[in-house]
Amino acid sequence: MGLLISVINAIVSLLTLLVFIYALLSYFMDHYHPVRRALGQVVEPLLAPIRKNIPPAGGLDWSPLILIILLQVVGALINMLLRSLYY
Repeated sequence: MGLLISVINAIVSLLTLLVFIYALLSYFMDHYHPVRRALGQVVEPLLAPIRKNIPPAGGLDWSPLILIILLQVVGALINMLLRSLYY
């Protein structure tokens, strides 16, 4: 069970890092750059439902920040659930 918790933590951390890098690269790279497109294939399906429900405010897209917070909360909830089942 400890291995499962470690895997979930690693997945949440990796997704959080990918969202952060994708948001950072959006300021510096062209939309059609291969690196940004590859990251977009992973991150955009996660961002799309958030963007659909929460429009940009003040010209800023808050969806990456909301996604990072959601990833952390869901990861923590899953960890708590697994730990309660395990111990």
